Amino acid sequence: MSDALNKPLGRNKAKPASASKGKGVGHKRIPIVPISVTLLVIAIGVPVGWVWMIDTPEGGRPIVEAEVNSVVDSNELARNLLTEESGLIVDGENDGKIVSTDGLPDVTEEYDGITPRRDMLEQSQHGLIPQVAGNGDRPVDVYARASITPDSADGKPLIAIIVTGLGLSQDGSASVIDNLPDDFTLAMAPYGKHAATVARRAREGGHELLLQVPLEPFDYPQNDPGPHTLLVGQSARSNLDRLYWLMSRVDSYTGIMNHLGAKFTSASNDFEPVMEEIALRGLAYIDDGTSNRSVASQLAQRSGAPYAQADHILDDVPSRNKILEQLARLEVKAQERGFAIASASALPVTVRTLEEWAGKLEDRGMVLVPISALYKDNLGS
Repeated sequence: MSDALNKPLGRNKAKPASASKGKGVGHKRIPIVPISVTLLVIAIGVPVGWVWMIDTPEGGRPIVEAEVNSVVDSNELARNLLTEESGLIVDGENDGKIVSTDGLPDVTEEYDGITPRRDMLEQSQHGLIPQVAGNGDRPVDVYARASITPDSADGKPLIAIIVTGLGLSQDGSASVIDNLPDDFTLAMAPYGKHAATVARRAREGGHELLLQVPLEPFDYPQNDPGPHTLLVGQSARSNLDRLYWLMSRVDSYTGIMNHLGAKFTSASNDFEPVMEEIALRGLAYIDDGTSNRSVASQLAQRSGAPYAQADHILDDVPSRNKILEQLARLEVKAQERGFAIASASALPVTVRTLEEWAGKLEDRGMVLVPISALYKDNLGS
């Protein structure tokens, strides 16, 4: 009885099971739900806030910042030359590449045959690239050299010859432009530092232009066509981005011609988005004829791109006699079919031989024409 009176009530009462498992005096339960909600808000809010504060549409892309030396290359006029004659802003580092449409002629003005039309240029992240004008005018039509066609040739065989690799050498390109008749079509390589200036000089000389685009061959990368080559197995977006870079190197060309590319031109899934883009931008596609596995003709027909294919390469063996032999075969093809197409490089021996041959072509009852005269227009216009 004494013990019962001296001890506080409940002192010997059994403790709850939950209280006996290692929890100290004054322990508080952790608020898991509020903390989880807070962390979720932070995880979502920080990236959104970053994008909102920085305000960049290129968010997520790697950015490199480099200091600019204000002493070296400080000549603003040399970097962004504004020509007094036309008001065109061009890139001095790329020797004449147009980087602004300021001063370019509108569609309402008479086209001079040399300067690109403002309404047929679109700004890409790599520079200005061709597009169809708002009124439907296409580069393939506007930049084409006036010529007779098979329909207006009165039975005369027509021959088109494309000289490739222009722009890689200023001296070699100048020799082609100065010595070959202006009905020779010139294909610009996209890599030459002076390609834009060479292209402009070629147009001033009356030549029609193409752009050579490097495509993947079967033995790539042992045989590498060059930077920004369009590749099999890449996403369409990646290949189109490469195409835009290549398209921005020069201007005022009527079409795209492959450089190598036997593997790419045989891969329909990879080639088709590129062909569709060529057609949408109002350009033609010219196949160099070196691969019998090319699906270019079918894709051009499906997309609506004007199309042509070369029958011969004239200087696989770069000697005068061999080139003349190939030219003789080309003439036979033209007589049999009514027209023929060939390509050749800008080698000095080739240029000399072509100049000699062209001077006597009319005497043989044939006509040299730019490649646009022989396009098969899949739009029917």
